[in-house]
Amino acid sequence: MAFPTLSSGPSSMPSVRALKGKTALVTGSTSGIGLGIATALAHAGASVVLNGLGNADAIEQTRAALERAADVKVRFDGADLSKAADCVAMVERAESAFGKLDVLVNNAGIQFVSPIENFPPEKWDAILSLNLSAVFHASRAAFGGMKARKFGRIINIASAHGLVASPFKSAYVAAKHGVVGLTKVIGLEGAEHNVTANAICPGYVWTPLVEKQIDDQAKAHNISREAVIRDVLLAQQPNKKFATVEEMGALAVFLASDMAASITGTALPVDGGWTAH
Repeated sequence: MAFPTLSSGPSSMPSVRALKGKTALVTGSTSGIGLGIATALAHAGASVVLNGLGNADAIEQTRAALERAADVKVRFDGADLSKAADCVAMVERAESAFGKLDVLVNNAGIQFVSPIENFPPEKWDAILSLNLSAVFHASRAAFGGMKARKFGRIINIASAHGLVASPFKSAYVAAKHGVVGLTKVIGLEGAEHNVTANAICPGYVWTPLVEKQIDDQAKAHNISREAVIRDVLLAQQPNKKFATVEEMGALAVFLASDMAASITGTALPVDGGWTAH
């Protein structure tokens, strides 16, 4: 068996525009982690489809600003991911607009916290629909084209709660564990076709939503913001630091690149050591 020779030259390293010529769809990308990932992919050279909720004018401003800053095509798709047909149509529109879909990032998700005996069944259904079923429907729609073209990257944003559990989050934990399992299956099915699937499992990430939680918790418990951060939100994160959307974006760019071709079916914690316990 002949082995490839190693190269220490520049050609063996990823370029700044490592995704030039690629196209990416990022769900739940009008703010927070999703927007951070979409921004990183765009600056790496990929044309991007945004998806998510929010004020139409604000979304258009975000889309246009990213298109100018990254010098790539950026579109917006307002698909309702709670509906299977919308998930499929969203992927089809992305393929029609750009001729192909190389990278699918399943990021959209919602959360609800309650003791299981009081957990509203409709909340369970909504969380499983968006956090898990939408991942399946979009991945299923994208997989065939990726397989035929011999290139695809499916990146699922799971959670530390895809690896461990916390009380009162039955639907979210169940869905995220399901995402990790689904990622493994897709990774196995795509392995011989240069289609990889990986799950990023963040702990707490600094976003506007988390910022609001800090203020709400501080008022509710009559404690300082610092105490909320250290003793409530980051109680399980040994490094006592929030991850950043930039970290999520950088990892997504790497996983989408040729340099990550042999990484598939994995769940990658970005949690400050939370799941190392």
